[in-house]
Amino acid sequence: MNSAAIAFSGSHIDRADLVRNDPAALEALKTWQARLLRMDGLDPVLTPDNTLDWGSLSDAAPDSELVFLGLDGERGCFAEVRPAYPSGSPHAGPASWNAMAVLEAGELAAYGGARSLVNWHARHRFCAVCGSATMLAKGGWQRTCTNEACKSEHFPRVDPVTIMTVEYDGKLLLGRQPRFPAGRYSALAGFVEPGETIEEAVAREVFEEAGVRARDVEYVVSQPWPFPSSLMIGCHAFADDPAIVMDETEMEDVRWFTREEVTEAVEAAERGEQGRAFGAPPKTAVAHALLRWWVERGA
Repeated sequence: MNSAAIAFSGSHIDRADLVRNDPAALEALKTWQARLLRMDGLDPVLTPDNTLDWGSLSDAAPDSELVFLGLDGERGCFAEVRPAYPSGSPHAGPASWNAMAVLEAGELAAYGGARSLVNWHARHRFCAVCGSATMLAKGGWQRTCTNEACKSEHFPRVDPVTIMTVEYDGKLLLGRQPRFPAGRYSALAGFVEPGETIEEAVAREVFEEAGVRARDVEYVVSQPWPFPSSLMIGCHAFADDPAIVMDETEMEDVRWFTREEVTEAVEAAERGEQGRAFGAPPKTAVAHALLRWWVERGA
């Protein structure tokens, strides 16, 4: 699968790891040419042309921390971490959904990375080991405890989530949660837990949510999802028994859909419409890519 078609992938910014570890090089980048990504809390700020709004470092508040996002050519790109926690929800809101609809792929990826990083810094101002204040290090790709007796190092986290389609006799297992728009069905999903492989997480989540035993798990595609900071790991699996025992505390419905139904729903979603049998996830979601991959593989 072409990862360039996955929302929040393909940033044009060079992460420049060597610069992160060189304080002198970082300071040298903080010139009038450096760019500061303007954000409204955690939401993107767009220009009238629907591009990311970049300012200069002088736009940052004096008491803000500057996170080094990377290099755009020879110019440093930064984001601002203000002393107060960013306003707005850590989950996708109207401004983020609008950005997904209008931003060019590389810009959307740049925003997604910045959003995850700024949110992580805002939530990790204190050491999880001793409770002392932490300070930004390595250009913002680390925070270090200021307690001389501790000095614990903390790094931006990514939460792995398995999201999977399950196949039986030419049909696909999909489900809906109560928070979904009316008629929407999507791939089942859940966080990977400590001490399990991706394959084990897929099998466990499918059984927990649908009572179906999944086997032969196959990795398909991944997607960074900065709400707040997940890595969606798209997989496909097979089942030998179609009987469903749904977890009613989490799911509103789980059912099998035919290839014809999935094909029609995917094509409708790509037109911005809802399919006859169900509404497929939007094109910006990795679940849509999984459904499209399954349709094309069986063509």
